[in-house]
Amino acid sequence: MNKVIVIAGPTATGKTALSVALSKELGGEVVSADSVQIYKGLNIGSAKPTKEEMQGVPHHMMDILEPDDSFSVANFCARAKEVISEIQSRGKVPVVTGGTGLYISSLVDNVSFIQEKTDKSVRKKLTQELETFGKEAMHERLTEIDPEAAASIHPNNTKRVLRALEVFFATGKTLTQQNAQSKLNKSPFHFVLLALTCQRDILYDRINRRVDGMVEQGLFEEVQSLLKRGIPANCQSMQGIGYKEAVQFLNGAVTREACIEKIKQNSRNYAKRQLTWFRRGDYQWFDAVSPGLYESVKQYIGEHSL
Repeated sequence: MNKVIVIAGPTATGKTALSVALSKELGGEVVSADSVQIYKGLNIGSAKPTKEEMQGVPHHMMDILEPDDSFSVANFCARAKEVISEIQSRGKVPVVTGGTGLYISSLVDNVSFIQEKTDKSVRKKLTQELETFGKEAMHERLTEIDPEAAASIHPNNTKRVLRALEVFFATGKTLTQQNAQSKLNKSPFHFVLLALTCQRDILYDRINRRVDGMVEQGLFEEVQSLLKRGIPANCQSMQGIGYKEAVQFLNGAVTREACIEKIKQNSRNYAKRQLTWFRRGDYQWFDAVSPGLYESVKQYIGEHSL
């Protein structure tokens, strides 16, 4: 049995709680597919589950990097495959859970990450354009060139935005086209793909309340602590939603209230991009607030397992 359950979907839909409940019943272990939860010390802003929320279920691919480390999609896939194989070798069921679309799709599609062509002159030009026009304009440009890649990259993550643009201008092919061409044979794993969603007004309310909860739990204090440790505000981990905005507030660039509203708005926009991304895949969708969610999911898994 090489079954791997995948629970995807936008932020604040209850993926973590469902993954823990399923793992407890099916003998599973959670494999996080979240590009911020991989970092140590980034707990509140990433909605990293607490020990109580984990309920004794082993969680992997969390707290594996220092906050100033870099981590690519290729790095994620390589490590996730090792973790999944190790979990299966013990007769357990891996439950991949998260909202980072590029992580999950690259794992499911078994993408082969070949060395991409780089061009220093192109990179320099794009960096200058970023300084002149700003991150939003560069993300809009990527949306015009490669909408699929843009949907998976937050405008705050300027490093990845510029990298995707550089790939296109250096090779004439988009990052999405290159990834499609680099797919290997079918994955050795049997993925059961599930996704959670709910009505937009309900989703947005859940997101807003989650952000309020993060602030109450100490989001700003968490970010302040990271900065005091010497973690650069421009490093990869600090580009996550909630962290970059908090840095602006702590630096006096915006008010506390404006910062909180910006985090909520950016989180809602991110949820839109997540929905766009996951709807391209072959997922079975479930209503996150349905009273019968758990039983429906369990039944679907039973019907679609090898």
